[in-house]
Formats: sequence, C-alpha cells, structure tokens
Amino acid sequence: MAGQRSCHVRRLSLLISVIFIIAGCSVTQIPGKKQFNYLEEQADKTLKSIPSDTETAIPRSISSGMKEWRYVTYKDWTSGFWPGTLWYLYEATKKDSWKFEADKFSMLLTPLSRMEAIDHDLGFMVFSSFGNGYRLTKNPEYKEIILRTADTLATLYNPNVGTILSWPRPVQNMEWPQHNTIMDNMINLELLFWASKNGGDKKLYDIAVSHAATTMKNHFRSDYTSYHVVVYERNTGKKIKGGTHQGYADESMWARGQAWAIYGYTMVYRETKDLRFLDFAQKVTDVYLERLPSDLIPYWDFNDPSIPDAPRDASAAAITASALLELSTLVTDNSKAKIYRDKAEMMLKELSSDRYLSKDKNSAFLLHSTGHKPNGSEIDASIIYADYYYIEALLRLEKLEKGQNIYNPL
Repeated sequence: MAGQRSCHVRRLSLLISVIFIIAGCSVTQIPGKKQFNYLEEQADKTLKSIPSDTETAIPRSISSGMKEWRYVTYKDWTSGFWPGTLWYLYEATKKDSWKFEADKFSMLLTPLSRMEAIDHDLGFMVFSSFGNGYRLTKNPEYKEIILRTADTLATLYNPNVGTILSWPRPVQNMEWPQHNTIMDNMINLELLFWASKNGGDKKLYDIAVSHAATTMKNHFRSDYTSYHVVVYERNTGKKIKGGTHQGYADESMWARGQAWAIYGYTMVYRETKDLRFLDFAQKVTDVYLERLPSDLIPYWDFNDPSIPDAPRDASAAAITASALLELSTLVTDNSKAKIYRDKAEMMLKELSSDRYLSKDKNSAFLLHSTGHKPNGSEIDASIIYADYYYIEALLRLEKLEKGQNIYNPL
C-alpha cells in the first residue's frame, strides 16, 4: 500500500511538472537575448534579398501570404524605417556589421537634406535614420544632414494656421490649395525639437509647439478621439473640416492615427515639459486603452462595423507600446505609470507570440499590419514601420528593466 501511494505521488508530481513546463513554454518572455536573435535572423534574411543594382532598394512591406518585400526609393515616406531598424539592431547587439548596413541605407536618404520639401514626413524619413545614427555614433555628418532637413521641414509651416502643411500637393478630399494637416505629422515635430536644441534655429522649437497646440485644439473630438486630417483655410487659419484619409469614416477612430497622437504628445511633453501636453497625452491614451479588444491589438479602425472580422493593425500596437513605455516614465501618478507599463508589456507579449511573429512566413519581424485599407493597399501585411516601433519598444523595455534611461544608448 505504501509503495502504491509513493508511486501515485511520483506520478502526480511528474504531471504537475509537465503542466508547469507546458505553461512555461506558452508564455513569451520579452525582450531577452532570444528575441533580439530572432530580429537579427529576420533582418539578415531581408538584407540578403535586397536588390543591389537599383535605387529602389529600401524595404517597405510584404503583402499577406507573400514572401517578397515591396521596395521603395528614398522619396517614400517610409524610407527611414529600415535604416532606423538597422540602427536599433546595432544598439541592441553592438555589432559593427549592423552599423555598416545602417550607415549605408541611411546615406541613401541624403538628398532629402538638399532639396525642397516634397512631404511633411521628413521627420519619419531622416530622424528615424540619421537621428538614431547620430544618437549612437555622434557622426558630425549625420548632424549636418539632420539640421538641414529640419530647416526644409520648417518651410511647410503656415503661420496663419499654426501648423505644418502635410501634403504640399493635391490630395483627394483635401480641398487643395487649402492647408491640410494630418495626425501623423505630430511625429515629425521631434526633428524640429532636436534641431532647435542642437545648433539649429530656435524658431524651430516655436514651430513645433505651435503645431502641437493647434492640433490639440482642432484635431480632437470631445471624447479625445482624433480626426486623421483637418483642413484649414490657408489665409485665415479657420478650420474648414475634420475628416479621414486612411480611416473607416470621418468620425471614426483610426487606430494608427490615435497611436500617432499618443506617441506624439508624449514626445512633445518630453521636449517641452509643458504639463498641458502631459495631461493631453494621458487623455488620448486612456480612450484608446478603454476601447481595445482583450488581446490589446487594435482592429485597423475602432469603428469598422465588420469587427471582429476586420483586419488588425500590429503597427498601431507597436507604436502605442513604445509610447506607453515612455509615458510610464513621465507621469507622476505611480498607479497610472504602472498601468501604462503593464499595458505596454502585454502588447509586446502578444506581438511576440506566434500569432504575430513572421518567422518563416517572410523576413519581416511582424505580421498583421494595415496600411491604407480604404485604398485597398497593405491590408493584413508586414510593414516596415511596425517592425521599427516593435524593436524600439523592445529596446525601451530592456532599458527600463535594467534601470536605465530609455533615451540613452543601451
């Protein structure tokens, strides 16, 4: 009898051990060396696939079910995210091979600092690439490129309106030649802030603050959800209308647009220490978090009537996770800081699961992003800016776990 009891105990102990092992295997630990190894492997596969005999050599997106990247030139608004991703890999690994590739692809964007503004997205393009490069290397050539580009971006500022023009060309439903501003443009302000504090004209700071304040006044509904775009009368600055270009409807909450707002106002508070921007960053964040599905990865638009069959947007989740990690270090309420930190970690765990990692499906980091659904492009795709903000968030989390400042090199 004693022997049977002992055998039963051993079997129960073994069963419990197996359960714990299985449970442990089902949980993705992040960030960790293993996760960065995965990112290196994927980026290396992408490098080997990039054509060497053409100027169109910057990865942008991979269509759902496909393996091949769609490549673009330096003029595409996403052109800075691939070199920026390479700079983050260099930061994570300290390997000179990634530094070499990051420099090579960044230098492709140099003409942007020597030409008239073709788009408002110069911050995305140049600060994600050269900005990260300068942060990690202090290469003076990078600094000069950043400063020249900031001056170029400032030429799109309209003092009558108080914001930077987003599309300096006719775009459907934007009532050209009136002045339009899209939420995405909040991210480009970081280029101006940086330049104003690193040898550039001090007016660049004033332009960035004006843009953020005017956008805060006109771009949001009473519940703090954002319009994608606002059109202004270019001579008087009077608001003509709020609407969308990439969202489901004019009054819907486009997921990536709200993510840009969360990230943008968090960054603006960091740069200005103006408490009105910190308060606003929390308001636009809280409405986003309240309306997320249980897995914390948003549908491409929160108001798409086809939910739960609508496509997700991993890029919005990655942008928000990165922003939340920063916001958690800026708020003074410890309970609020913990909520933001916990939510960011949960988002990253979901993005780091088999449901979202590309693995052998293609050479990107992530699956299931949505670019421009109304236009029928990049739906349920792998998109380079999702990868960029994903690795940025992972690096920020690692720094926080090590007690380091997220703004300093790892």
